[in-house]
Amino acid sequence: MIAEDYGKIDLHLHLDGSLSAETVLKLARKEHIELPADTAERLRPYLTARADCRDLNEYLRCFDLPLAVLQTAANLEEAAYELGKELGEKGICYAEIRFAPQLHSRQGLTQEEAVRAVLDGLGRAMEDCEGRISLKAILCCMRRDKKHAAGGTKGNDDQADPDIGNASYAANNIETIHMAAKYLGRGVVAADLAGAEGLYPTRDHEEEFTLARQLGVPFTIHAGEADGPESIWKALEFGAARIGHGVRAIEDEKLMDELARRGIPLEMCPSSNLQTKAVGSLKDYPLRDYLNRGIRLTVNSDNMTVSDTWAGKEFALLSREYGLTEEEAVRLLNYAKEAAFEMQQE
Repeated sequence: MIAEDYGKIDLHLHLDGSLSAETVLKLARKEHIELPADTAERLRPYLTARADCRDLNEYLRCFDLPLAVLQTAANLEEAAYELGKELGEKGICYAEIRFAPQLHSRQGLTQEEAVRAVLDGLGRAMEDCEGRISLKAILCCMRRDKKHAAGGTKGNDDQADPDIGNASYAANNIETIHMAAKYLGRGVVAADLAGAEGLYPTRDHEEEFTLARQLGVPFTIHAGEADGPESIWKALEFGAARIGHGVRAIEDEKLMDELARRGIPLEMCPSSNLQTKAVGSLKDYPLRDYLNRGIRLTVNSDNMTVSDTWAGKEFALLSREYGLTEEEAVRLLNYAKEAAFEMQQE
């Protein structure tokens, strides 16, 4: 069986979906935030996707509690530090941790304050790990529909979205791209587009990535997870350097050929893809089909807590239940080294 040692690099890892129950409990107590459970063991089920999770939209509800405790600079810094330290202890040597600065503004924190807090926490973790791990940040824009992008509400013109206050969604995404440009090379390595892909299509977010190209910010886009191949085509049209998930590229022969021709890496997350029903079962997972077509793949955790996993555990799962060979594992690890944004900037 393939050892967990191949899980040395994680390129698709969400901060808010990867906080341990212990960390969420500690941060909540600091801010006197009431939680549905008072021990880590009892809290964990609220943070982890159920075995019968129906889809991506249900999966995303597990982020509610972590976001509730990540509304101060001190808590964001501590969360980034705790996650970075945990990754180092697991033997990860390089990780790109992504988060949406706009989602941490409920108590008045600015996007820049959120970015600086996370970078400070990652910096502390790297110091404590004494050079054994390199930690970088990816800043996520959030998917919204055109009405929300114009009005900044959740569909009710009288009710502001508590995640971002009264500012428009489009303006928040544009600010996130500017933050990525400002801190590029200073801990931030790229931008991203995350959220409910099936509800808010990739095509509605061209403005953000036109700006990213103008400012020289590389980006990845969640695509081909809850939406079909057209989402991936649009991400490629925008200029995405990598694709988050991309499991539904298997539905389009021309798209697979194009991904291989361009050498665009896919950030695959097996456990998460199963939980969100992006794939029906592991035997149907397109990883080997993609490798055989010459598509560059990486294996990642997505959300360590929500999916109850980490990069090494994903390799072990693929070995045990998918028959991943050592040769394939080596290829996947090498692809991850080549796909890392930090290396692309050097």
